[in-house]
Order: sequence, then C-alpha cells, then structure tokens
Amino acid sequence: MIFKKRTFYGDEPERQVADHPAELERRVAHLLAVTPGLDAADVTVTAKGNTIVLAGFVATEGEVFRAEEAAKQVQGVAEVINRIETVAAR
Repeated sequence: MIFKKRTFYGDEPERQVADHPAELERRVAHLLAVTPGLDAADVTVTAKGNTIVLAGFVATEGEVFRAEEAAKQVQGVAEVINRIETVAAR
C-alpha cells in the first residue's frame, strides 16, 4: 500500500485548532501526560466551554501545581479549576 502526503490543491492543508470541548480536553490531557515530574494517571480533565476542571489524585503538592500550570499553557484555556488532591489527603 502506498501512502501519499495529504495536499489541498498542491499545498499542505493548515491545521486549525478545534473549538470543540473534547479537543480541548484531549490537548490538556496530552500535555499533562508528557509534563516532566507529573504522574497524571489518576487525573481527569473535563472541559466546560473554555474552562478546564482537573480532578483526581497525585503524589505531591508540587504535582498539583505542575498540573495546573501545564493546563493553563494550552491554547484555548481561559480558566483552570484545580480539584486535584494529594494521595496523603485521601
């Protein structure tokens, strides 16, 4: 099978950022997954418009802070509500 590079009238199509909440959730969740010093396996990401709600558990207060800061960096996020708790608080 041969795959050809996607083009539109000979030019590569521009990738537009979707405004859909599911796309925003996906981008935030991906960034949390690759953020150094953060184990976000037990963190959920929910988008309500352009507001992101983080919930779940992490090991340290530093990870709580890193998760919120990472979510704020994603294009399209206007506000982050951080409900992440440390495992010790469980």
